[in-house]
Amino acid sequence: MNFRTRLAAKILDLGGVISNPTDTVQGLTCLPYEQSIQKMLQLKRRSFAKGLVLLASKIDFFYPYVQDSALLTQIKIQKRPTTYLLKANDNVSALIRGEFDTIALRLTNNTLIDALCRKTNSVLLSSSANITGKPTAKSILELNCAFKQKLDFIIAPNKDNKQPSRIINLQTGEILR
Repeated sequence: MNFRTRLAAKILDLGGVISNPTDTVQGLTCLPYEQSIQKMLQLKRRSFAKGLVLLASKIDFFYPYVQDSALLTQIKIQKRPTTYLLKANDNVSALIRGEFDTIALRLTNNTLIDALCRKTNSVLLSSSANITGKPTAKSILELNCAFKQKLDFIIAPNKDNKQPSRIINLQTGEILR
């Protein structure tokens, strides 16, 4: 694990919000701390009602967040990044699930996400790196301009960042995107 990844994990542990490449688009990332989530939502100018995606490199990170953990066995790493919706555990904060009774989970083999999850021993909360309604930032300059240099750390976007994931409601099988 390189120095930048270790530093990013430390900043996350301290309650920071970072921007980093994910398995889909450049994201904003924090740990499931209330003050971190609130900061991320304020930076994005996003309503808590929309909810956030939980990213992890191992299914084990999702267990505390879902009502029926047996359904987690159906989540697999897909060639096309896929976010699954599952019924949220009653203890999951509305800041994470939004106005929904479901929670969005994406299992990934992205090496950076894996390293951050392992180093923080936590699921990562994620959302695209943009102000609500604007395009996702694609460079450090765009990130600094959009977020007025208020991000705690930036890992530069990479050329692999593509499009948002597909979304499947795991309980109904409905493909939402």
